[in-house]
Amino acid sequence: MKAEIVDSLRSQYKFDELLNKVGIKRATFYDWQKRSQQPDKYADVKVVIRKAYRDSAETYGYRRMLAETVKAGFPYCEETIRHLMTQMGMKVVVYSRHTAKYSSYKATIGHFAPNKLKQKFVATKVRTILHTDVTQLRLTTGGWAYISAVIGEANDEVLAACASSSPNKALISRTINELKPHLKSSIMPILHSDQGWQYQTKDYQASLASLHIIQSMSRKGNCHDNAPVESFFNLLKREYLKRVNFNNIKDLQAGLNSYVYKFNNERISMNKNGLTPVEYRSQTESA
Repeated sequence: MKAEIVDSLRSQYKFDELLNKVGIKRATFYDWQKRSQQPDKYADVKVVIRKAYRDSAETYGYRRMLAETVKAGFPYCEETIRHLMTQMGMKVVVYSRHTAKYSSYKATIGHFAPNKLKQKFVATKVRTILHTDVTQLRLTTGGWAYISAVIGEANDEVLAACASSSPNKALISRTINELKPHLKSSIMPILHSDQGWQYQTKDYQASLASLHIIQSMSRKGNCHDNAPVESFFNLLKREYLKRVNFNNIKDLQAGLNSYVYKFNNERISMNKNGLTPVEYRSQTESA
């Protein structure tokens, strides 16, 4: 602000010259000086904003910040939160959406399951409809890493996330094993994927059958059928993976585990009434 500039240079230059140079009236400066000496009525909410901004790795905009401050007991309006963030120099830091997309489709090597969803994302009960896919990431060594994940449609909770140097059957098997503890015997969930070769194999389909999971597949070229997991991969890359250099799979898996924990337990979603995936699940299961 102009008044702050004048105040910081006042001991070095003549006061009136500074006012003219900066372009601020004497009355305006004194008004700012008076207000700056008063207790900051937003001091407490600024603490909340600063912590949420830091914990979100600078990815929270004013809408999520508004939800965080309301949750913390500060029911300020949207415009106030936006003003405070601007005043504190806070800008959302995310990376470009553009990224190389991994395609696991090779050809017909096995059985195609029917499309049970057809872009109808209507799940309200958690863990009844799940989505899975594989994405890729370039390591600093020049090689590729692959991430396989399973997302719950109703609350966007990440139920499994595994990294590997190859998008092979072993990666998919690890993903399913990580999913197992989240399954309930009373529910036969649908697990939706694209037509990737891994999902056509007998081993994969047998593992789903043994867990009483109903398989569903997009038709070729219909990527929107798997939008929930694609959306997660997009956020994962923009908010985290593109900020960090990974040298090996071990480091990537550790970073992935950390991000998934925060995604499920700390990152609020405006599509879920300002709740985290875990909070949304707890709320709906207790209803």
